[in-house]
Amino acid sequence: MKFFKQKFPVFKEKVQKFLYKYRYGFLAAIPYFLMDLITRLLGHISYYPVFFPIPNIFTFIWIFLIVGIIINLKGIWEMLAYWFFFFLAMFLYLVNNIYFSMTKFYFSFNLLESTGEGKNYLIDAILDANKLIYICAFVIFVIALVVFIKMRKRTQFHFKKMGKVFLVFFILHLLAPLLYGVKGNELEWNNFKNDRVVYDRFNEPNKSMKVAGLYEYTARSFYIEYLKPEEKISKKDKDFLDSIYTSKDPHQANDYTGIFKGKNVIFLQLEGMDLWALNKEHTPTLYKLMSEGINFKNHYSLYTGGGSTFNSEFAVNIGFTTPISYIENVYNYNSHTFPYTMPRMFKEAGYSVNAFHMNSGEFYSRAINYESWGYDNYYGLIDIQNYKDDSYELDREIIANKTFEQLMFDHKPGEKFVDYIISYTPHTPFTASKGPGKRLANEKYSLKSQIDALTEEDVVYLDVEETDRMVSMMMERLKKRNLLENTVIVAYADHYLYTLADKTILDKYKETSNNLINHTPFFIYCADQEAIQPMDVQEVTMQMDILPTVLNLFGLNYNSNYYLGMDALDPNRKGYAFFSDYSWYNGKSYVESNKVTYGDPMKNNEIKKTSDMINKIIKKNDLTLKFDYFSSLSDK
Repeated sequence: MKFFKQKFPVFKEKVQKFLYKYRYGFLAAIPYFLMDLITRLLGHISYYPVFFPIPNIFTFIWIFLIVGIIINLKGIWEMLAYWFFFFLAMFLYLVNNIYFSMTKFYFSFNLLESTGEGKNYLIDAILDANKLIYICAFVIFVIALVVFIKMRKRTQFHFKKMGKVFLVFFILHLLAPLLYGVKGNELEWNNFKNDRVVYDRFNEPNKSMKVAGLYEYTARSFYIEYLKPEEKISKKDKDFLDSIYTSKDPHQANDYTGIFKGKNVIFLQLEGMDLWALNKEHTPTLYKLMSEGINFKNHYSLYTGGGSTFNSEFAVNIGFTTPISYIENVYNYNSHTFPYTMPRMFKEAGYSVNAFHMNSGEFYSRAINYESWGYDNYYGLIDIQNYKDDSYELDREIIANKTFEQLMFDHKPGEKFVDYIISYTPHTPFTASKGPGKRLANEKYSLKSQIDALTEEDVVYLDVEETDRMVSMMMERLKKRNLLENTVIVAYADHYLYTLADKTILDKYKETSNNLINHTPFFIYCADQEAIQPMDVQEVTMQMDILPTVLNLFGLNYNSNYYLGMDALDPNRKGYAFFSDYSWYNGKSYVESNKVTYGDPMKNNEIKKTSDMINKIIKKNDLTLKFDYFSSLSDK
């Protein structure tokens, strides 16, 4: 005891000297720590609380580097470094929080390749974001300004210590990941719960932000997107894929095989056509087609947090989906080999296959991708006509445009065709003050007071009514050319309406507490009632099931091992949908983190069995895409 009494005052004095000596450094650290802390707090994600050590340790390591650089400079260089790092951090803070406020996902660098698609809605995203983001940003700026004024009174600097700052940062950053625990080596289904696996894979933006903090998240996201060396497939992973692709095809002919053989096909990818928005009042044509066709009532569109529209195009055309165990946008795979795509399968059967959309072929590199998938052509409205206004954003123009109409419907006698049509109008922002909403509101209402009274939900209905108008026009053109009886309509939504600013609208119509929010319409219509009668399919489906289902209906010979999904009309199939966080739904139970959190209870062994299956499917998807596996098949 006497020893501690003697030593403690000395220790206390040293601590006081240390704190006083580096007081400006501690002050300079405050704004950076607040930006990270608030970012993790505003992201309401039930994973890894903000008070856990690791993300804060990473944040302190990065702050040590930033502040260490600043306080070891003087004069103009200190001022430039101070404000450069502050505004860089503030930019990261605003980008991540605004993007999360809109999409419920944090920003990652792979999204930069799709910025063109959303640049017209940047202002709306900023205005609709959580106002607390800006209040906190202002407070942090004031703190930073006060700290800067105080630091200007500082006289000492230690430029020679700059090297030590980098050395200490490097050592600490190298050791920090060890605090996560044991590194996961296998792509096990439940590895999503392992903090070290989350950090190593860095494929889930939300979890990655929670375990790493704002600055480590940004640096690692940049590294993975631009600097990480390309991997080579291991023997174990190759053997895993070989065992799948060389196994016996489990799909067998059934009562629906070939019932549409020889008919034409129109794929309708419906932008933002949430299930609640497709109804008898606002979309009577689509509602009629859905009611009189094969209605897959338990369908889910996998939402990935970025590029979800193109992800649906990829899923329907290729039969695979955006990688889940690593970060990569699917529109980057245009150099990959995909021999069993939808267009190639139909072209082998003698069809012409063309795609039609409002947007230019440069968005999502669609022109390149569609060519690589085997399409004859990708047509963009704004590529073929110079519009003087924004009328091209109205879906009716896809049919009304004379060039498009001829390309879609004017075929040689006996020529079989596939038209892939992507709608656009139900696209953010849902306001009557700009974009399609403004034009449609002015068409429907004569009084300004009526337009001003429109809510966001009202504008959604205006937009989906426009899509329905397009579909009605399409059906008229088919009937006029005597093509209706011989044409099958395959319609599905690309994603639910996640772009709504007012999320309470979704709460009124669907389950929103989990991934079942991705419930969307999918139906197949044929006017030839002798081919098939209206029916409801209750088994769960997802986007990757669409292609094998259609191939079976048209009697095209295919190997189901070459796709991720299954024929949804196979009587032996037990449907399921999985999501990017490894959760899944089988129509009765929704399982996440190895627990049923919604629906009927399940036994643990049943949960594990299905989870293992889902994990195997995801592994198949990700390894096939990462290592361009089909190119090795084509070489044999």
